Amino acid sequence: MKEYENCNLCEWRCGINRYNEVGVCNVKLPEIAYTCLAQSLKSYSITLLGCNFRCLYCNAYRLSQYPDTNWFYRGYVAPKELAEEAVDKLREAGLKKLGFTGGEPTIHLPYIEEVVNEAKKLMPELKIAFTTNGFATEASMKRIVKICSYIALEINAFNDDTHLALSGAPVEQVLRNVEYLIENKAKIRALKTVVVPGINDNEIEEIAKFIASFDTSIPYHLIGFRPSFMLYYHPGPTRKELADIGRRCKRHLEDVTWGGESPKEVQFNDSGAALALKYAKLAGCVSKDRNCGRCDMNKNCPAILKEPWLNKQERDI
Repeated sequence: MKEYENCNLCEWRCGINRYNEVGVCNVKLPEIAYTCLAQSLKSYSITLLGCNFRCLYCNAYRLSQYPDTNWFYRGYVAPKELAEEAVDKLREAGLKKLGFTGGEPTIHLPYIEEVVNEAKKLMPELKIAFTTNGFATEASMKRIVKICSYIALEINAFNDDTHLALSGAPVEQVLRNVEYLIENKAKIRALKTVVVPGINDNEIEEIAKFIASFDTSIPYHLIGFRPSFMLYYHPGPTRKELADIGRRCKRHLEDVTWGGESPKEVQFNDSGAALALKYAKLAGCVSKDRNCGRCDMNKNCPAILKEPWLNKQERDI
């Protein structure tokens, strides 16, 4: 992995030797946060530490801002060892997709390429998925397209000043890479934007127009912001706000979905145990008294907070 001696994988182009110093991403050699079978994505997901953005709303800031958050994770795993582990887990689950996310996986691209090469020796039919903030160099983006079967890319804002304020990085290179993916017919699983009321919500239709100027069939997911990190006290979007933005985007794109509205719209006239039980029921709990030890579903509990884009809401507001 010689490239880490003069790292120019992302658009910060720090040019530093990551064996003994750090650039904007603040990490040296690749480290794994955790791995898991991702049921919703039907893949084995590898989550890497570190990110070249500092998004105000990051819900994974404990790993994206590693090591500043002082959490400890799995650490470095040799590419061959990780590939063997992933293929074993995929075979057990009857799956054939390996996903890379973070943080930002672009900053670990040579390592990822090595893991993919080793994994495909064991499972040639393996599909590769990649989730990115889009701040890769043109050369890195070409390499990502070369190894990937599916790509998801997040566009934080359309205007440069908003993108800078939200993520600490300019937007031009992100939009350039979106254009590159579409024009080179890369398999885009989705382009995504986290809807932050009062900050980027008025720019989201412009993002939809930008995407539509290349291809109106590209899937576009709107994810409701949940208070986190530096925006811990900022309100998320209501269901109506998300739906209004979603409908405006559908004027330009064929496939627009949204979910993850702020729970502040949920109002119950209860208190104490009764109120807690209603929230549990809303999340999927089937127990009347929340006694998990006596519940028939305690080994397969349906009460869970799902990813916002999996919350299927009626579109009839």
